[in-house]
Amino acid sequence: MLGRFLEFSVQSADIPHSLEFYAKLGFTQAQVGDAWNHPYAVVTDGRICVGLHQQSPATPALTFVRPDILNQAGLLETDGVELQVRRLGNAVFNEIGFLDPCGVLVRMIEARSFSPSERKATQVSHCGYFEEIALPAADMDGAKAFWEGKGFVGMDALQARLPHISCTSDFIDIGLYDARHLPQPTLVFEADDIHTRIATLAAAGIEAHRDLPAVLRGTPSALFIAPEGTRILMRGITDE
Repeated sequence: MLGRFLEFSVQSADIPHSLEFYAKLGFTQAQVGDAWNHPYAVVTDGRICVGLHQQSPATPALTFVRPDILNQAGLLETDGVELQVRRLGNAVFNEIGFLDPCGVLVRMIEARSFSPSERKATQVSHCGYFEEIALPAADMDGAKAFWEGKGFVGMDALQARLPHISCTSDFIDIGLYDARHLPQPTLVFEADDIHTRIATLAAAGIEAHRDLPAVLRGTPSALFIAPEGTRILMRGITDE
C-alpha cells in the first residue's frame, strides 16, 4: 500500500504568486516544516492539500506518507517497479517515486512535511466541494488495475457526461479520464450556485479559462488554471 495521502505536489517558480491565487480561491496556508531544502508552501481547502515546491517535482505528483521507505523501495523493485526517484540515506529526507500508467509521479516520503491544518472539511472554498484528482488515462482498464493493486476501489462511471472510472480510498479519490477530455492532471470540485461562484472569482481577478473540455461547454462548469499550471475544474452539482 502507498500509505496516507499527503498532497498534490507541483513545481512553482513563483510561490508568492501561487499563494495569492489560492487565497482568492478561499484556500488557507498550512504551516510547513524543514523537510525540504528548497522553498516550499502548502495550501488547503480542508480536503485537498496542494504542495508548492520551488524545485522538484517537475511535473504534478501524488505524494503519500509511508514509514520504512527503505523497505518499501526494496519491495517495489522486487515487484519490477522502476523507481524514478530514489533518495535514501541517513542525511536525507527519504523519498521514492515511480510512474503510474497515466505517467503521473507517485511519491512516497517517510514523514509529513507540513503540520495538519485546523481547517475543517466542511469549510469549502469558492470552488465548492473537492471531489477527486482527475488523471488522463490512455488505458483506463490498465490504470484501474494499477490503482486497485494499491488498495483503491475502482468504480465505472462511463455513462457520465465526462466518462471516467472513480478509484476511491480512505484518504483520496482518483478519477481516470479519457485524455481527450482532460489531457492533464486536474483537481475536480463540485459546486452549487456555480454562476455566482464564477462571478465572485472574476471580481477577485480570477477568470475562467477557455480550455474547457468540449463535452462540458454549455453546462454549469468552469476551468481555472493556477499560476504554476495546476488545473482546477468546477462542475455544477447536477452536471452528469
